[in-house]
Amino acid sequence: MEDARYLVVGSSHAALEAVAAIRMHDPDGSLALITRDGHLPYSPTVLPYVVSGRSAPDRIFLRNEEFFAERHVVYRPGQTLVRLHPQRNTALLADGSEVRYEKLLLATGAAPAIPPIPGLDKVQYHVLRTLDDALKLKAAIGASRQAVVLGGGLVGMHAAENLVMSGAKVTIIEMQDQLLGAYFDRQAADFIGRAFIEHGARIFTGRRVVGLAPSAQGATVSLEGGGSLETDLLLVATGVKPDLGYLADSGINCAAGIIVNNDMGTNIGNIWAAGDCAQAKDFYKEGTTMNAILPDATEQGRIAGMAMAGDPSRKDYLGGVPLNTYHFFGRHAISVGTGVVPTGGIERLRVDEAAGRYLRVIFQDGRLLGIFGIGEFFDSGVMWQLILRRADLTDSIERLVADPLTVGREFMSRLWR
Repeated sequence: MEDARYLVVGSSHAALEAVAAIRMHDPDGSLALITRDGHLPYSPTVLPYVVSGRSAPDRIFLRNEEFFAERHVVYRPGQTLVRLHPQRNTALLADGSEVRYEKLLLATGAAPAIPPIPGLDKVQYHVLRTLDDALKLKAAIGASRQAVVLGGGLVGMHAAENLVMSGAKVTIIEMQDQLLGAYFDRQAADFIGRAFIEHGARIFTGRRVVGLAPSAQGATVSLEGGGSLETDLLLVATGVKPDLGYLADSGINCAAGIIVNNDMGTNIGNIWAAGDCAQAKDFYKEGTTMNAILPDATEQGRIAGMAMAGDPSRKDYLGGVPLNTYHFFGRHAISVGTGVVPTGGIERLRVDEAAGRYLRVIFQDGRLLGIFGIGEFFDSGVMWQLILRRADLTDSIERLVADPLTVGREFMSRLWR
């Protein structure tokens, strides 16, 4: 049985930040990183660009073998965690081997959420969560002439754009009444939807797929209320969720994800969780939330690693604040924070339909709560920090709405000193 003082399960941003944080405080303690992925570490956010061809598959890796060797990290790709035994501090892997740990970080990410559509298991379909998924989808796109994308979130919209640009006739089906509902309001989503329609895509919102069946072309997609579509490429992009089957009978508290406290610790003292599998503090209200974004994964991983190594400079996790950037047909959209205007809050809206520009900003008590832009330039990371730091913008609200890029950086230059 292999022994490790620190065991990290996962290989994306949360895991890598934890490794770096551990090694900053403890350069010598034995450390192993295992991951079900067979490749070197990469970010899931780059996968749409692998599909489009803008990123070469061999140039997307976040770390190389030398990184792990120099830090005395045992890197074990292609190893799936199948069962955890906290009572004896061991992790059972799919190949039958076990790793005994003193401290454990679960950074196992999330997997595609497959909807319970009758007939889905009878047809061929794609998902997009791993590098292997991206390579398969890239190969299929070149031959597609009539594609259907289930889901109008970021993954589905990225893939739909690639299909449109390849010359396929594309239909996007979203069961909610608007596209990108987790990131933008309807007015902003309509800006984005119009760009897709102008490029030849069809968009069905508020429609549900009720059945799938094999056909000569590929698959027949049946819609609620009647009607059907033929497709030679079906992409299922209906969200993600953590696969936590390995925690059966472990005693670790879970809901939608692994419930953690403000240092990413679970209810078991020597086990932490971070990234897309963790259900952590909500910044805006009491309780916990799932916030599957890259900056949060990085922050959570760093905090978890510092806690595991006993680093006294560790600070508590402040809470989940959504942040997403999205590029489509040469344009950009940014979503930071909450789109809910609370009681007593104020909303500022600036729209230029002709120029394709949209800005929506939400404040309460002089503090920024959320900012959403299409064709507007501002630094998403700066806005994220202004929200997290609860910066007092009382005297600068109108200036920020008029020029969020300049005013945001002005405030951060003061706060970072």
